Amino acid sequence: MKSGTRTERPRGVVLAATLQLLSALPFVLGTYVVLVHGAGAQAAAEAEVARQGVPPSVLAEHGISFGSNVADLPFAIAIVLILATLAVLNLNGRRVGRILSWTFHPILFVAGVVIVPGQVWVAPLLESMFASDPVLARVNVTALVDAAAQAMPGWLHYAAVVKLVLTTLGSVLVVVLLALPPARAYFRGKAL
Repeated sequence: MKSGTRTERPRGVVLAATLQLLSALPFVLGTYVVLVHGAGAQAAAEAEVARQGVPPSVLAEHGISFGSNVADLPFAIAIVLILATLAVLNLNGRRVGRILSWTFHPILFVAGVVIVPGQVWVAPLLESMFASDPVLARVNVTALVDAAAQAMPGWLHYAAVVKLVLTTLGSVLVVVLLALPPARAYFRGKAL
């Protein structure tokens, strides 16, 4: 573990930090998609709803946005900054990084379980939501989602799947890796 006076980083810590940086990537890509393609996807969705004889305003009235909601961007950017900061702190052996990782990743896990599946399985989620509203129940959800997806990059669905895996399983793995004995020893000799 020691090489002269310098403590070598355990592979588990390097892997945990790598997972943290990889977990940030889908949030960066999502921010890009919202900024570059969100308005087009929303316009395509609204046009499809209108083609089906439903007022396009019904989407906004029910809070349905296909990437045009820039109000969520600060949240995504904050997650990116937090994950990058935690990765740097962990790579430098700062105990505060390890402690904050143990705090943040369970929160990210819950968000991954609750929020991200709706980004992966959009059509089934919308069908479930639309079923209880008489106006929305008339919408062909598959056609709506396809119209919005045509305005988005083809890789977006894969990025959402990766986000789901990294926010859930990746978060669990980060917590476990930072709890292993080599990680404990690495962080023990470091200042906060």
